[in-house]
Amino acid sequence: MNNADFSSTRALALGDPMVIQPGRLTDRLLARARGASLDQQLAAGWAPESSRLLAARAQRIVSLPRRIALAGNWDHLLRVARRAPSRRVAPVPLRAAAILAAEPAIRELVERLTAPLPVGARGVAAASVLLTDPASPVYSGRSPRSLAGLLQDAILQLDPARPLMCAS
Repeated sequence: MNNADFSSTRALALGDPMVIQPGRLTDRLLARARGASLDQQLAAGWAPESSRLLAARAQRIVSLPRRIALAGNWDHLLRVARRAPSRRVAPVPLRAAAILAAEPAIRELVERLTAPLPVGARGVAAASVLLTDPASPVYSGRSPRSLAGLLQDAILQLDPARPLMCAS
């Protein structure tokens, strides 16, 4: 790469707020290690650009392969919820009735996650938190909101027409 190529690439990265700077390896590793807490923050509406770790986590979770994997986890959850209850105790108790009642929303969520369009990190993080948080209505009946309602919130955040970054 000659100097002219380098300076034009650098100017583009510095002058365009939509261009994501390549992250430092330590940021990516820390964001991966602290994924659950960073996902909670992103799902709660923290701006990905507010910290290097949130930016690194957001960049990772919005990639299409990661979204497809998350959609696969939601599909798997539906298959498990449909199975007849076994006599043995499940390692993780699921609220099958709540999951099956929310099936239309889960299907829409899967469709949004797998669409090859850019989506905001908040919706992806919200979908992930619902699967991983033990207090989620997927696992607990103590949640003040229904699974379907929380899924609709995530689906709205995955609308490709929504801005990807917060306005300054």
